[in-house]
Amino acid sequence: MHYVVEPGLYALGTPDEKSPVMVTANYKMSFDRLRVALPGRNVWILVLDTKGINVWCAAGKGTFGTLELVSRIDSSGLMQIVSHRELILPQLGGPGVAAHEVKKLSGFKVIYGPIRAEDLPAFLDAGLKATPQMRIKTFPIGERIALIPIELVAALKAGLILMAILFLITFFGRAGEGWANALHQGLFSALAILIAILSGAVLTPALLPWLPGRAFSIKGVSVGLFVALLFVFFRWSDGITLAGHFEMLAWFLIIPALSAFMAMNFTGASTYTSLSGVRKEMRWAVPFQIGAGIIGFILWLGSIFTT
Repeated sequence: MHYVVEPGLYALGTPDEKSPVMVTANYKMSFDRLRVALPGRNVWILVLDTKGINVWCAAGKGTFGTLELVSRIDSSGLMQIVSHRELILPQLGGPGVAAHEVKKLSGFKVIYGPIRAEDLPAFLDAGLKATPQMRIKTFPIGERIALIPIELVAALKAGLILMAILFLITFFGRAGEGWANALHQGLFSALAILIAILSGAVLTPALLPWLPGRAFSIKGVSVGLFVALLFVFFRWSDGITLAGHFEMLAWFLIIPALSAFMAMNFTGASTYTSLSGVRKEMRWAVPFQIGAGIIGFILWLGSIFTT
């Protein structure tokens, strides 16, 4: 995660005192995407110290902010390098920057560019004018599934540990009933955890616009409940005993809880949520997820030691 560039002023091409000044974060991908979007252009790039966080998230956290921008203008000597007093900021940096304060403190006027870096050439050629389409942030399926791999890898690291723990509990708890029985339930438990992770980290973002509710936890629960229903259906032959009833009920609680928790990781990729909105949702959603997980785990333990 140490994916940063040094804050400061950079030259793209051979800019002069009249060249435009672009402002971005020191998250390397943000910096690189900006450079790639401006082939053959001569511009200055002012990189703020956002602690390696992208523009949108950094604006919400305050690191892509007014004081950092004013400080970086001063420390880079920008006033002596360019003759104009205009800065082009990405639109998604708006929540962290008070344009009137920047003007007051530094003398530079803030102009908000388009949301997407690839629209910058057209924006510059149009005299720093953005079309309505440049101001709209969409979240199509291609962008949603692009986020899945990193979330999935992080979840599987913890998931594999949890799978191993459940497998060992089953293995030793049912050792007296035969290794085959123990292995059967242990592997089934590992599969259930994997399915819960996939429902929250893969199915939820892919199906996001069509899922009920606005809160991401609700969307994750809906997918988790559906997946749990299918999962239990294929396991129903083992559910006729008391132990089987405990196990089925356990997964009805655990799978939706894990799915909802995973789904909340995608709140930062939506225009619906904000930092305050995320905190508000977590205050009521996380206790329910923890409660469902604990009760489900107790029921699962009961299924091991009950006949």
